[in-house]
Amino acid sequence: MQNHSFVIGFVLLGVSQSPDVQKTIFVVILLIYIALTRGNLLIVVIISNSPALWDSPMYYFLDFLSFLDACFSSVIAQRMIVDSLHERKTISFEGCMTQLFAEHFFAGVGVIVLSTMAYDFYVANCKPLHYSSIMNHRLCVLLMVVAWTRGFVHSMIQILFIFQLPFCGPNITDHFMCDLYPLLEPACTNTHVFGLLVVTNSGFICILISLLLVSYGVILLSLRTHSSEGQQKALSTCGSHIAAVVLFFIPCIFVHARPPSAFSFDKMVAIFYTILTPLLNPLIYMFRNKEVKSAMRKVWTRITVISNEK
Repeated sequence: MQNHSFVIGFVLLGVSQSPDVQKTIFVVILLIYIALTRGNLLIVVIISNSPALWDSPMYYFLDFLSFLDACFSSVIAQRMIVDSLHERKTISFEGCMTQLFAEHFFAGVGVIVLSTMAYDFYVANCKPLHYSSIMNHRLCVLLMVVAWTRGFVHSMIQILFIFQLPFCGPNITDHFMCDLYPLLEPACTNTHVFGLLVVTNSGFICILISLLLVSYGVILLSLRTHSSEGQQKALSTCGSHIAAVVLFFIPCIFVHARPPSAFSFDKMVAIFYTILTPLLNPLIYMFRNKEVKSAMRKVWTRITVISNEK
């Protein structure tokens, strides 16, 4: 393993070095972060406190996805908010590695959860008579264990990539967070091979979108035999799934599944899938869903009754 002792930390250039722009970033990111954490954690509370939803595989997976979205964005947004208040944005090597690990861990788990949700939707629409026997509680728990394990392995591979690189200065990184491609720039060695390894690891997990879209295509074709009401319900749910998949995977593929090269709008794309997509997911999946709205009213009524009793 290479020695990185010459560098004890990195200087992040952030989204912009303009003081006025940084003030705007602070306000905007703070408001978005508050909204996305409240939205996603509200979903977690509603599903966890509603037995009818928790026992449904679709909502069981949505509960985990909302939790992952809140964690994933927290890893990025909290650092951005704090850094926007400082002219010089520094992060220790250990802090950088921690952010890198957490970022890819939660993202890796989220990718598998999205894939699992696609499988659940496929079984529900293409094998409805066998749905309860296939998507049983044991399988749902097993799929979640696979997701967490795959996320851990994925992020450990990324960390091992970086620990192989020697950093002897300069330690300036043109990004607002620690990520693989930005960290290849300050490395004082030829990073071509490492770049290809990054594409292989990160790119492979992102390319799952093609398989997901194919599965949704199969589902849409199967809807021809459904009733008009069943078609409308399935299309509504399918549209939500596809929207969430595209919002996450397309930017992910653009950033990670290509040869390492600097594009001026890479940081904007990163902001989109790390902060804006988790903000939109609750709106896409839940708040137009009648079952969730009903559960939300029940939970709110329960909280109101408990508050009045006190």
